[in-house]
Amino acid sequence: MNVLVINAGSSSLKYQLIDVDTAKVFAKGNCERIGLKNAFVTHEAAGEKRKIDLDLPNHKAAVQEVFDLLKEQDIKIDGIGHRVVMGGVYFPESAIATPEALAKVREVAPLAPLHNYAEADVIEICQKSFPEIGNVIVPDTAFHFDMPEVAWRYALPRKVTDELHIRKYGAHGTSHRYIWRATKEFMGDKTHKIVSAHIGSGASLCAIHDGKSIETTMGLTPLDGLIMGTRTGTIDPATVVYLQREGGYSVDEVDTMMNKESGLLALSEISSDVRDVCAGAEKGDTNAQLALAMYAYRAGQLIMEMAQSMQGWDTLAFSAGVGENSHEVRKMICDNLVWVGLKLDEKKNLVRSDAVREISTPDSSIHVLVVPTNEELMIATDVAELLG
Repeated sequence: MNVLVINAGSSSLKYQLIDVDTAKVFAKGNCERIGLKNAFVTHEAAGEKRKIDLDLPNHKAAVQEVFDLLKEQDIKIDGIGHRVVMGGVYFPESAIATPEALAKVREVAPLAPLHNYAEADVIEICQKSFPEIGNVIVPDTAFHFDMPEVAWRYALPRKVTDELHIRKYGAHGTSHRYIWRATKEFMGDKTHKIVSAHIGSGASLCAIHDGKSIETTMGLTPLDGLIMGTRTGTIDPATVVYLQREGGYSVDEVDTMMNKESGLLALSEISSDVRDVCAGAEKGDTNAQLALAMYAYRAGQLIMEMAQSMQGWDTLAFSAGVGENSHEVRKMICDNLVWVGLKLDEKKNLVRSDAVREISTPDSSIHVLVVPTNEELMIATDVAELLG
């Protein structure tokens, strides 16, 4: 079954065309700067990669361009899977995109306004433009839906939490679900309790006990938890009120500050990109060195919170852009966990590969893996299961 996987943002649209049975990727690309000047598409197929400059006034134009490009390969599309960042209280699992389901995606959009509105629009565009193809909603939050109540409930008045649907939703669930499956396949019976570390520009940890999400670091929104590229991660919630009352910042200004102007960018004053911060630290920049130290320190703390939620752990799996590619960050995080008997094999840690691999020593108390994630294949698999 050939599935088109779409990940729509406010001004971008990533896509992959995948054969679910073989995991072969026929084509992939990204429509960038939608609705802005100098829009373009990067498209990769049949071993050729090209950049196409064109006008993309809206997501409808972007979707049409994607289908025009895919027509060149003459491959039938059997279903479309849409990554939806926020499923709210309505999606315990992936679902066919009925009018009722789409209305729920829009209803919970205020919890992820930069993503859900665009994702809902793109689903409607696909349905109207290509009515013969089924569409499936794959929410990032679904994997965490059935976490224990002690993990997802906040200590706020029940009237408030119930009326406004306030709870821990988490994120990156599709990736964490894939990381679990790939880790289990690689490790077999050696793995039952893993801490999945999806560390990219956005980052979250997940405690997974025999395939079930027990705890995660992102909360009501993706702002909570780890220090990220431009996000604060966990801070005293009263900071928000203090910034407004004493600093004179508006609600929108605080929101922008904490989501787009904080994290590694604010700490290093160099960049939100780990590679740039590592380069600065190597040159002796003290701000960059502190940024990385705080990044790894906080990760170590939260990894142990995840382990505690499962009453133990046997595996730590690094994934996503930073987790898969930055041996420096992996080492710094693991150095903070030596006290529990975790031992990193520094030579194995330096190896680059697209395959799942173990980078801990044989006598390490915890297996440490690098697991390249594949959210697109996970989404495509859900489409195949629901559309048949």
